[in-house]
Amino acid sequence: MTYRIFTLALLAGTLYAAVASPAMAQTRNPPQPAAPRATPAPAAPAAAQPAPATQDNAAVKGGEIIARVGDSEVTAEEVRATIQLLEARQQAAMARDPALLSQTVRAILANRLVLKEAAAKKWDQQPAVVTQLARARDTLIVETYLQSVTAVGDSYPSEADVKGVYEANASAFLVPRRFRLAQILVNLAKDADKAAEDTARKKLDDIVRKIKQPGAEFGAIAKASSEDTASAGRDGEIGWVAEPDLRTEIRGQVTGLPKSGITDPIRLEDGWHILKLIDTEASHTRPLADVREALVQRMRAERVEANRRAYVAELLKQTPPVVNEIALSRLLESRSDAKPDAAPSR
Repeated sequence: MTYRIFTLALLAGTLYAAVASPAMAQTRNPPQPAAPRATPAPAAPAAAQPAPATQDNAAVKGGEIIARVGDSEVTAEEVRATIQLLEARQQAAMARDPALLSQTVRAILANRLVLKEAAAKKWDQQPAVVTQLARARDTLIVETYLQSVTAVGDSYPSEADVKGVYEANASAFLVPRRFRLAQILVNLAKDADKAAEDTARKKLDDIVRKIKQPGAEFGAIAKASSEDTASAGRDGEIGWVAEPDLRTEIRGQVTGLPKSGITDPIRLEDGWHILKLIDTEASHTRPLADVREALVQRMRAERVEANRRAYVAELLKQTPPVVNEIALSRLLESRSDAKPDAAPSR
């Protein structure tokens, strides 16, 4: 369960928008590791108070006051603790852009203001809030306890383990064959009228005639005639494309071309495509050195998840649960009956 420092600010969206820039929002939610995670319960206001910093600066003491709003102060230690709750990628982004650190402190101060106002209005005593606080507390206890009893030691995985998994899953690290291509496009919609089709066909025939002339330069023709505005300025080059990403109609011609070979015109939905094969990169398996870090993280995450399942299964084995299935089914039926009738279809 990952607690975020922006809980209250997110609940008060306009307030957060005033203290956190889009750049900060982008660094807050990077792609997560592959390991499954339990869905956290709604965060409690009390837990929303941030804490902490990332870089150990000898000049900044833990108790030194970093910021103040009203009678509430934020210390260096609190900022440091807050940053340590962020994902590694978020911390790296903050290290690259010091402005993000200032935004983090401002978000902490904003949370403090909201929390103070909510406390003054005894918001934490609202029945719904009390219920959510209790659930958040239970979830936090469960998650942190499970993390402590299912943690994986630093020695796992061993180099032999990593190598074994890499070799057993070599196909997962296979990079398919790639083609470096250039193209000339003559636009023609599928539902084009005869006049437009005749015009496009005339232009296409003229391009094919130029390409077949001795010494013809495909790039020059593409720059002068291609209607693909994205690639025409680059002599028609569209870059590297993996074989599985090629349209079937294109793949059938490109895979049989020699280097610098040119396809016949290929009709697709947007018009006629003529492609040139500039270069080919054979398929290959990414070396272990390139994937080792990601592989280790995945293995550790999977081991933690396996430990978690085994631990919970053992608890359930020691104290088997009893479920009243009949009462449960009645509960589901009552919930179904309580739903409003669906709107009539039109």
